Amino acid sequence: MLSPMKIQSPDNTAAVNAVEDFTTIDIKPAKGLVPLNLYELWEFRDLAFFMLWRDIKSAYRQTAFGPLWMIVTPIVNVFISTIIFYKVAKLPSDGVPYPIFNLAGILGWTFFSSCLTAATDSLAGYKNLMSKVYFPHLIIPVIGVLKAAVDILILFAMLLGLMFYYGFMPGWQILLLPVFFSLAAFTGLGIGLWLAPWVVHFRDVNKVVEYLLRGWMYATPIVYASSLIPAKWQTLYHLNPMTNVVEGMRWLLLGAPSPSMAMVVISFVATISLTVAGAYYFRRAERSIVDIA
Repeated sequence: MLSPMKIQSPDNTAAVNAVEDFTTIDIKPAKGLVPLNLYELWEFRDLAFFMLWRDIKSAYRQTAFGPLWMIVTPIVNVFISTIIFYKVAKLPSDGVPYPIFNLAGILGWTFFSSCLTAATDSLAGYKNLMSKVYFPHLIIPVIGVLKAAVDILILFAMLLGLMFYYGFMPGWQILLLPVFFSLAAFTGLGIGLWLAPWVVHFRDVNKVVEYLLRGWMYATPIVYASSLIPAKWQTLYHLNPMTNVVEGMRWLLLGAPSPSMAMVVISFVATISLTVAGAYYFRRAERSIVDIA
């Protein structure tokens, strides 16, 4: 521990007293269950806003279309899905025009996958900054969720335009839209918090996540209606929280059959529990991240 240096000049009495009043504190990693300290997320809100704005700008830097890529990608996906699954495979769409039926599913899925990817890459992407200055590291995956929410607004505006074209106007149910967006966010954030430390140790975890998302997408009724699933498998099928998100989006916006509210509540309880446990695991694992080469 360094002792304060005394200044011998008689004209610096105040400075000497100020230096002698300094207190040195040894910062050591916490042991056992690490507290979440969620209040720090609010205390560092200015930093969060700056990091969010930087991420938004850098995401579309040196691109010809900029944020329009959030529209181009879904348009291509909807076009391919319409040709393959609706025109060729003749899959039903619950009486809803297939383009908006598919896009409503893509809306919820895109938000979820963006949240999961951002949370999964959070520690690896900011490891250098974490080694230089202190800030609550939980703020990084939270920023990822906020950026995904900003991006999804463009896709949502596109869906509303197509709904108007097809003559679909949402009813009072649209007020519940934040509920299903929250379910998608908690699902992606909760899984991402568990995976983030593993990505730092093993970079090929991202490949595993990529395949996981691809399989999960086809296990979710995005390109098809959940009515195709046999009745005996419906309960098990709706244990997938993203099934409830996608069905909820179509119910709110397109008047499709509503999801089981009991399964929605079960999904909320499970995903929030997963997120809280993941946050504790994230806080415990982050202590050794900066020591990894």
